[in-house]
Amino acid sequence: MSAAKKSVLTSDLSFASIEELSALLALRQVSPVELARIYLERIERHNASLNAYLIVTREQALVEARAAEKRLVLRRARGPLDGIPICVKDNIWTRGVRTTAGSKILENFVPEFDATVVSRLRRAGAVLLGKTNLHEFAYGVTTDNPHYGATRNPWDRNRIPGGSSGGTAAAIAAGLCSGGMGTDTGGSIRIPSALCGIVGLKPTYGRVSSHGTVPLAPSLDHVGPMARTVGDAALLFATIAGRDPQDRATLDQPRFKPFSSLRESVSRLGPRFTKKRPLRLCRPREYFFENIAPEVISAIDAAVRSLEVAGAVVEEISMPGVKDGDGPSTSIALAEATFVHERAGWFPVHSAEYGEDVRKRLEMGRDIRAADYLAALEIRTRVRADFDAVLRRFDAILAPTVPITAPRIGEQTTTINGKEEAVRGALIRLNRPANLTGLPAISLPCGWTRDGLPIGLQLIGRAWGEEELLVIARLFEEAHPEFRLHPAGY
Repeated sequence: MSAAKKSVLTSDLSFASIEELSALLALRQVSPVELARIYLERIERHNASLNAYLIVTREQALVEARAAEKRLVLRRARGPLDGIPICVKDNIWTRGVRTTAGSKILENFVPEFDATVVSRLRRAGAVLLGKTNLHEFAYGVTTDNPHYGATRNPWDRNRIPGGSSGGTAAAIAAGLCSGGMGTDTGGSIRIPSALCGIVGLKPTYGRVSSHGTVPLAPSLDHVGPMARTVGDAALLFATIAGRDPQDRATLDQPRFKPFSSLRESVSRLGPRFTKKRPLRLCRPREYFFENIAPEVISAIDAAVRSLEVAGAVVEEISMPGVKDGDGPSTSIALAEATFVHERAGWFPVHSAEYGEDVRKRLEMGRDIRAADYLAALEIRTRVRADFDAVLRRFDAILAPTVPITAPRIGEQTTTINGKEEAVRGALIRLNRPANLTGLPAISLPCGWTRDGLPIGLQLIGRAWGEEELLVIARLFEEAHPEFRLHPAGY
């Protein structure tokens, strides 16, 4: 391949969608090996400044790409992900490849088998480029990792990418892979997706297996896709979703079939998307819209107007009970995380090997009484019932993903409308209701600040309603191609 052709391919393909790349691979206008090399070269060039990848599996990726190329030549492609280069968050097990969970304690841990999501991606032909950085043990929202260094936001390298799936988000946003996997216990897919200007889907609890993922708080943990477009998130979700005998939390659900076009996806949902019964969205006046940065509110307001122009009915409603889940969310996360680390023999035996923030939270978990934990579970049931009642009337709940844009690395507090708030609390508060209830939620780009920082729109749907969420998100995305941007310098 000539240097000129190589330059064109790198420019054109590194930010292409998975759907676009899959079509080019099928037409043999680019090969899986060429594609893998483009991304590997970009990782070599940019990862030092971003610290998105902890481990790059260069040789293995090229072996997988060559195998995909043979299948494509023989017309035996395994589907739309065959030959597509992806990344995986480093708390998701990969056979024969180190899985640190961003910790010192597991710095030499090499799993003997793949996590279920990884095995499903491999069966689909996806090419693994490497493992991405994260907040230690996925227990935080900055990806300012004390052991492996901070991941930097490609839109402004002085700012955080969010977390805990910050490495995956930064890699996708900077064109160092086509898509990837994250985990979400209190917003850890959606927060970095919003701060880095990409799409992130937290599925319904039990829709995607967590088997082979280092747990944080098992009743709140979710694994899900992160990508540049809604269509790409749908392709990845379709590949990883489904019951897994190794994960008792997973349930049988109809197989999700990704849409090949917006028209097909809309028609599949029938009368809900007609003039007789238009798409109905709600905007809660409490909680989700309290103390939000002005530029974020402006972007969400514009998104609402855009959806209304597209035919949706957006109604402001009252959901006063949402705030009742704040304390229980914290109690459940603290208690379960500490239990996981004590059962594994990591805490308190290896207390000195934890970063300070994670160690403090594990210590706090020891103060949660059994009675407090059980009371939190009762309140969770009540909050879930409130959400279910709303979602019987509406197709989705609309809100900001986070109330602010990306803080600077090292900032502990932020000021919103003159009120000081901890960065952690600000980034988590609009996301944890979907973890507490187990309902699916998606974040997608909906605007930019004057400083060029991304703003995220969040949609929360009914249980097992990922298809509806993806359709609504795609309706918005296709009306706004201007939000599909990538950072300057990449």
